[in-house]
Amino acid sequence: MKAIFLDRDGTLGGSDQIEYPGDFSLYPGVQEKLQIVQVEGIKLFSFTNQPGIAKGLATMESFREELYGFGLDGVYVCPHLPVDQCNCRKPMIGMIELACRDHGLLPSECFVIGDRLKDMMAAWQAGCMSILVQTGSGKESLKEWKQLDKRPTINFIAEDIIHALDWLTLGK
Repeated sequence: MKAIFLDRDGTLGGSDQIEYPGDFSLYPGVQEKLQIVQVEGIKLFSFTNQPGIAKGLATMESFREELYGFGLDGVYVCPHLPVDQCNCRKPMIGMIELACRDHGLLPSECFVIGDRLKDMMAAWQAGCMSILVQTGSGKESLKEWKQLDKRPTINFIAEDIIHALDWLTLGK
């Protein structure tokens, strides 16, 4: 594994709702855990849908500043509304493809960690492995996933982001 794509809201911190920069905070211990993972040579990228940018409720720069401030190696944000039908809004794979091009990676070398089925669908469609966390919308997403006829692969179900990162780095 060379890189991990991290969803923001409900995965790294916050809640199951979008919280704009200035109101958002990481879950306890996450900042330190991210640094430990990076020391092992694993790249960390954000990959987040933020339609509030298109609505004028926040700026791309405010999200980038916040996410880089957490120490991430790359920041990939979809600023579009669902009706825009862009290729970067999860569950589409545009953010994953762009990050892989930017950093010379193959999706098969990457994991996605998120709390929504959209995150798992993007991972599956791109060819990444995935971890569903049970924070944010994770418990509801797990129930929905179990009811699907055609399910995206989920490689691990974690209590939270720290549990997910421990599973990845301390041995499965």
